[in-house]
Amino acid sequence: MLSDQELGELEHHIEQHIGPTENVLHELIPDDVHVDVHIVAPTRQRNYFTLVTSGMSEHAMSVPEKMAELRFAELMMCLPASWPVEGDALDDEQHGWPVFWLRMLAKAPHEHRTWFGAGHTIPNGDPAEPLGEGTRMCCNLIRNPVLPPAGFRKLQTKRGTVNFYAVVPIYLQEMEHALANGPASLESLLDQNQVTELLDPRRKNVCP
Repeated sequence: MLSDQELGELEHHIEQHIGPTENVLHELIPDDVHVDVHIVAPTRQRNYFTLVTSGMSEHAMSVPEKMAELRFAELMMCLPASWPVEGDALDDEQHGWPVFWLRMLAKAPHEHRTWFGAGHTIPNGDPAEPLGEGTRMCCNLIRNPVLPPAGFRKLQTKRGTVNFYAVVPIYLQEMEHALANGPASLESLLDQNQVTELLDPRRKNVCP
């Protein structure tokens, strides 16, 4: 687990750039990588929940030698203000799959000795299946956050820079577009269609 000091730095960073943590979803049966999820409640100016992981940055990812500044990371995603988060709502399959994927993706680089960075795409199996109930999106895109202020993207710590990435669910055709044309091309299409890390399970496919 992250030390109390490291966790305190991360929580302060979230509060400084997004808002105070309303609740923390603690991992009850953690693996080698313990990942909790911090929930920041909606406000008038920011009408959505913001979810941020803590624990992914406990270990360095296996990044290429020339990219050492990217070895530590945490993930985030936003949910509509109407999304049920109270009590055990996030424990059921209908509403809990975004948290499942935040945790899954936070652990994956350490379990498979690889790394994630902006532009990486991850399908849910082969063939790719829907990420959760109520959506046809079946892949995830890792990208730089769009909604928080730019200062949120990096946190300087004694061990190095912690990079905060957004997890954006995408359709299979969108992932194929990114693989064929580069992630920047897909991100441009997402930006044109105002697709951010704020989840819309039934949003329009920008690469139909």
